[in-house]
Amino acid sequence: MRLISLKTVALAGLATLALAGGASADTRYFDHSSQTWVSTSGDSRAVVSSGGASLGRAPVRVARQPQAMRPVDPRFKRQSVRLSTKEKPGTIIIDTDRKFLYFVEAGGTATRYGVGVGKEGFAWGGTMKIGRKAEWPGWTPPATMVARERAKGHILPAYMAGGPDNPLGARAMYLYRGGGGGDSMFRIHGTNQPWTIGLNMSSGCIRMMNEDVTHLYERADRGTKVIVLGPGQSGNGVYAETGTMRPAGRGLLAAVFGG
Repeated sequence: MRLISLKTVALAGLATLALAGGASADTRYFDHSSQTWVSTSGDSRAVVSSGGASLGRAPVRVARQPQAMRPVDPRFKRQSVRLSTKEKPGTIIIDTDRKFLYFVEAGGTATRYGVGVGKEGFAWGGTMKIGRKAEWPGWTPPATMVARERAKGHILPAYMAGGPDNPLGARAMYLYRGGGGGDSMFRIHGTNQPWTIGLNMSSGCIRMMNEDVTHLYERADRGTKVIVLGPGQSGNGVYAETGTMRPAGRGLLAAVFGG
């Protein structure tokens, strides 16, 4: 009886391994550069932590991305900076040339985030406001995008539920035109492709790393003013970055002499 029991356990273990291998053998992610879904073997993908994010029920499965991803340039990491602007605290300023988003704070400071912006032909500028917010938003491609990509031979999904593989990422803030103009179809949203931060890759939306868009989401309310500086408008009298803040935890000597 003991021999049969051990054999049964061994077979059960092999079956579990086979199922686990089969479940991770093929996963999909949305490639923004080609606007298509890509299926890739789990063996050729690197795990990217989602920071323990959840959909409000069970923990979200960690998204997988290609190993060939480039690391995010350190200058696009979130940091506090000194900012000169006439805009009120709580305003968002996006410089599409420099690929920075600023959340204006009191005392001449701001939090600066790295962003990805519209590719050639999709860049824009103007003043908007946040009209709607969503956590782990679903994605419905605009009709114009569907038609444009179909002409290239790319078939976009009609709708995709929210989650770590969704191209809108962990959070989305929907930009509305002022004066009751309605939804502009542009969003500030997360991305499951963090290596695209600092690049011109989107169809006009402003993308952020998931941890950054979540951080901003908690601070920016509906009605928040959003100023988008288009190509060639960097600064443009709206703001001037005048220095970085001393990181928290550094002593006085380190601040003076470095280190």
